[in-house]
Amino acid sequence: MPEIFKKRIVKLLKHTDYTPVKLAQLAKRLGVSSEDYPQFKLAFEELRRAGRVVMGAGNLVTLPSLTNRIVGTFRANPKGFGFIIPLEPNSHGDLFIPPDAKADAMTGDIVVGRVKKKGKRFGQMRYTGEIIEVLERAQNKFVGTLLKEPEGWFVQPDGANFFELLSVDDVGAKGAKQKDKVVVEILSYPTEKYMARGVIIEVLGKAGKYKTEIKSIIRQYHLPEEFDEECIEQARKVAGEFDGEQSNGRKDITDNTIITIDPPDAKDFDDAISLEKNSEGNWVLGVHIADVSCFIPADSPLDKEAKVRGNSVYLPAKTIPMLPEILSNGICSLQPGQRRFCKSVYLTYDQQGNILSQRFANSIISSAQRLTYQQADRALKGHTKDVKPEVIERLKNMETLSRIVERRRTKNGMLHLDLPETELVMDESGWVVDAHPADTSYPHTMIEMFMVEANEAVASLLDRLNISFMRRIHPEPDVLSMKNLSQLVRAFGLSLPKTPSRRDIQDLLAYAKDRDSSFAVNMVVLRSFEKAEYAPSHIGHYALASTHYCHFTSPIRRYADLLVHRVLEYYLQKRVDLAKQVSAGLDLTEIGKHITFTEQRAEDAERELTAVLILQMLSKRIGDELDCVVTGLTSFGVFVQSKKYGIEGLIQMSDLGSGRWKFDKRSQSIVSQSGHNIRLGKSVKVRIVSVNVPARQLNLVPAEPLVTPAAEITKGKATKKSKKAKRMRNSR
Repeated sequence: MPEIFKKRIVKLLKHTDYTPVKLAQLAKRLGVSSEDYPQFKLAFEELRRAGRVVMGAGNLVTLPSLTNRIVGTFRANPKGFGFIIPLEPNSHGDLFIPPDAKADAMTGDIVVGRVKKKGKRFGQMRYTGEIIEVLERAQNKFVGTLLKEPEGWFVQPDGANFFELLSVDDVGAKGAKQKDKVVVEILSYPTEKYMARGVIIEVLGKAGKYKTEIKSIIRQYHLPEEFDEECIEQARKVAGEFDGEQSNGRKDITDNTIITIDPPDAKDFDDAISLEKNSEGNWVLGVHIADVSCFIPADSPLDKEAKVRGNSVYLPAKTIPMLPEILSNGICSLQPGQRRFCKSVYLTYDQQGNILSQRFANSIISSAQRLTYQQADRALKGHTKDVKPEVIERLKNMETLSRIVERRRTKNGMLHLDLPETELVMDESGWVVDAHPADTSYPHTMIEMFMVEANEAVASLLDRLNISFMRRIHPEPDVLSMKNLSQLVRAFGLSLPKTPSRRDIQDLLAYAKDRDSSFAVNMVVLRSFEKAEYAPSHIGHYALASTHYCHFTSPIRRYADLLVHRVLEYYLQKRVDLAKQVSAGLDLTEIGKHITFTEQRAEDAERELTAVLILQMLSKRIGDELDCVVTGLTSFGVFVQSKKYGIEGLIQMSDLGSGRWKFDKRSQSIVSQSGHNIRLGKSVKVRIVSVNVPARQLNLVPAEPLVTPAAEITKGKATKKSKKAKRMRNSR
């Protein structure tokens, strides 16, 4: 718990709107309960002893002042300068580094900076800095595209964070050709006079080809690939010894009608659903999850490898599994007609969707039918071809129960963000030829509701037993984040209290649904929250309005779930004391940090590869028009997102139209000289002018004038007249 509070304290103190307050008021702003206050105070004292926070005059809490030396992460800017983001936050924030003071630092390096005072401006001391030492290189290998220039051979690194070319030697040694995607190892880092030099250590293939781009992302994000022989041998042995006819004390429910509903391209089916009514007329929901833990003992080679991987990675048209496919797509997958081992959660509901009882069991199931989300949706709408009659009946009952549960959870404060994903359409060669919003039919929500209910039930059980376990936590947002959200939504012409409740946020999201501003509204709400993570701390899940929560329903693809399964197994064996002992011996905090990192890494890799493939497609459609929505406003332009492709592009300020435009931070809008403005959520039609795939940039211009010259002139004259009238009134 103290570690979570430390993060929240520092985050709040870094907020631009933070004004120093006393410790009790700080706890109030963070929503700390009286029960948790001792842990909060302990966290604060540890931060203060470490010099990371200061209690100054009047016992007001602040970050420490900027000293003459700073250690942090360097971030370069394409214009040549950069910033040091301090590892230990201070009251000043990031330190500006001029172009001639970067030494040989590159983006991501941990550096030491010397701080220099530049004098006061508007009563505030200004600082600049110079890098005097690189403590740790972010990386010494880069992925990029090989280019031939008159001066020699160069590599343009991939990604939006790397702008400078790398000079490479001995290109012929690896047989690399112009426009190949290559991996370069750095020999010397850039200085003020010389660019970085490197050597090609691997040729990935011709830039732009699907297989090449896949390899590029894998190398760039250091994603795992093949399993070693020891893991493969263990998987083969387990698969070879599996006998579905042996019950091993499990409850055999293979005669029950149980179904799986998954995406069309899924192969690792780790959850299945049954639904019956008991003698009292109450619903009994069965959530049956592949029992991966019975195949993978703790500390075995596969367990160690799964912990390192943390999760499966789902890239467009490629999966990097957490477990070998002989398990993930084989004996662990709940394939129809196959006897499979499961851990089952049974939840009994009343007519209002309240849980009356819950029980847990080891079971053997046999899925009656595997449906895709689209098949399930069509069946619910009356298109029942190829769906078994008993399955149709279960589907209808599942929808009925799901809507009851959803209403109950929404009433209790659950928040549902509507952030649609993009589904790529590829040809046989792996080229993206189109894209569209992914399917969001109700069966997705149906399965989500049942999985959340099962996750919550397992976490509640383990809490009652007082066993440490890996939780999925989502802290309550602090007061300043909510105040900032309230200010941001004004840019949409909406209002929100300064300290909005869950109900206020629910109303905001409901109002934005199906409007042009929906994505932008949902995005600013998301950015106002902290990210969910894995940790043993008991702080609940804010977005789900859940006091007890963990991940239990996807052990094939998430290591956190596998850990929870093992704890549940001890309970089923009536060995709770041993469960407590084993859990106490695990460093759940460190494991949680690692698997939170691997989860984010997987998301980032998927997002970047999707962007690359879409940008490649759009690079052949220069001049095409896109329907977009404004999603970001800056001093240099407007970010818009394509409604169809889900990708974001930039309209430079100079391309907005006639007259001068500037960013008004107070009103969160781009304002023209004559008073016209552009706000978040505004629909705009744009035209593609250029695409820079290596830099992940989509450059756009308005397809139609945002403000006609005539309107600009008319409004300009009106503005001048109003100013003249005001002067005349004031002179009377």
